[in-house]
Amino acid sequence: VTLMVQVPASFDPKKPCIITATASGSRGVYGGISTGEWGLKRGCAVAYSDKGTGGAPHDLHNDTVPLIDGTRSSASAAGKNAAFNAGLSASELAAFNADTPHRFAFKHAHSGQNVEKDWGQSTLRAVEFAFYVLNERFGALDNGQRLRTLQPSNTITIASSISNGGGAAIAAAEQDTQGLISAVAVSEPAVHLPAQAAVTVQRGGTRVEVTGRSLIDYTTYANLYQACAALAPSVAATPYAAAFAAGFASKALPIAPNRCAALRDAGLLSANTTEAQAEEALQKLRAYGWEPESNDLHASLAAFEVAPAVSVTFANALARASVKDHLCGFSYAATTAAGSVTPLAAAALAGMFASGNGVPPSSGVQLINNRGKLGPARDFLSVSSSGLADWNTEGALCLRNLVTGSDAAARKLQAGLDETRRNGNLRGKPAIIVHGRADALLPVNHTSRPYAALNRKVEGAASKLRYVEVTNAQHFDSFIGLPAVLPGYDTRYIPLHVYLNRALDAMYEHLSAGKPLPASQVVRTVPRAGAPGKADAITAANVPPLAGTPAAGNAIVVTEGAIAVPE
Repeated sequence: VTLMVQVPASFDPKKPCIITATASGSRGVYGGISTGEWGLKRGCAVAYSDKGTGGAPHDLHNDTVPLIDGTRSSASAAGKNAAFNAGLSASELAAFNADTPHRFAFKHAHSGQNVEKDWGQSTLRAVEFAFYVLNERFGALDNGQRLRTLQPSNTITIASSISNGGGAAIAAAEQDTQGLISAVAVSEPAVHLPAQAAVTVQRGGTRVEVTGRSLIDYTTYANLYQACAALAPSVAATPYAAAFAAGFASKALPIAPNRCAALRDAGLLSANTTEAQAEEALQKLRAYGWEPESNDLHASLAAFEVAPAVSVTFANALARASVKDHLCGFSYAATTAAGSVTPLAAAALAGMFASGNGVPPSSGVQLINNRGKLGPARDFLSVSSSGLADWNTEGALCLRNLVTGSDAAARKLQAGLDETRRNGNLRGKPAIIVHGRADALLPVNHTSRPYAALNRKVEGAASKLRYVEVTNAQHFDSFIGLPAVLPGYDTRYIPLHVYLNRALDAMYEHLSAGKPLPASQVVRTVPRAGAPGKADAITAANVPPLAGTPAAGNAIVVTEGAIAVPE
């Protein structure tokens, strides 16, 4: 696990503060810099951790590995200084490369350690490292030795980050037996509730029936249905839907319609036409906990292979699978335009430490279906045993069985999943969670909403958690900044990150000046006007501030084991 601490020149040891910026996704140690920015501008030290993930892989074919600074070395020369080594013996590596050349192993997927179970501890260790660095620089001197002048008792420490980095911050707060952390402020956190959390979620007075599922559960579900749902006529005008249909449902490459048909053949859909099957798939996603606001996102997320990528990485991680296991027939490699495995350009490999996301497809590395009827090929271009290119339905069904099945492979993954579940006890720490209502990757009904209810159930009146749900906000703020590629994101969605910054502002003022935290609420944002791809400039009116006391129609009510969110 890589740790890093940034100390801004403006850090004031008389008013010390630390913010954590644990990596989001499967990124490396730089993966939380968007959160760290707030800390640096506030004059706080920033404590980073890659939490045992990272974008730089073990190149198995050439046997090179990343070092802690992102440079590469031969595995033999690196030894234990490798930031990640897949751990194959010489004979295993030779056999692996003979059977499946040009493959890569990634730390999150293939460490064999189920690193997610330790994400909270990784974040706490980053805080300890920050205290060490600060005291080495600012601690009082006693006979030439630095004292622990800066301590949790006199330092504001806010655990923060986004996505599963935000989940790591929540885990750290739950596991903080030393009192290292003062408070929590996170955005769109990935959290796994107990299997029997027994909490309820309501929206607009209507109970949501399916809530609190784990990421591997709802992601493998999306992996089955999303590519088909993206063809639904009811979402034909959403961002990237037309391009998706042109690219994945053309006569030359009808892989999305073939997925719909394969799901019907498997008994998972009942309709007879592609259009009806797509609408049925869309409704299945809705019934499984996605909000209707997520409908507009399925086409773009399917096109970018988000659900397959996350499903494969997290399944490998939770199952403690080795790269040589080729779990459900998947591997990672570069491909030609036609989908055949090929060597990766050296420049692409060199840059992954800095810019890779650790969840292929990324930086030229693609998902490979080793079991394709015509041989190994890029996952969505591969041919199934049926003879059809159906986006590898067999691989998707295999991944889903690991979540729902009872065989040995499924039990192994499920045991790993149980190690990652949160308990809802934030130990009385003040906390703010912000989440976009439209989030289609980490749906609010499986994450922030039920976690808020669980926390109140566990902590009761002592709970200091506030939940802020933001309309017209989704998971990938960076997509808003791609108007040429994803026109319509700019006119539909506002950046959620501004609300993380405001949550951090509110938490800092609460801790430093005693200002009350804003109440749990829905923030009703205003999408930008203009044509898709040419949205008007954003103004303050588009992103209204948090209300100290929200209007009755915006107030979120959290009671012990239940949350009621207004329409």
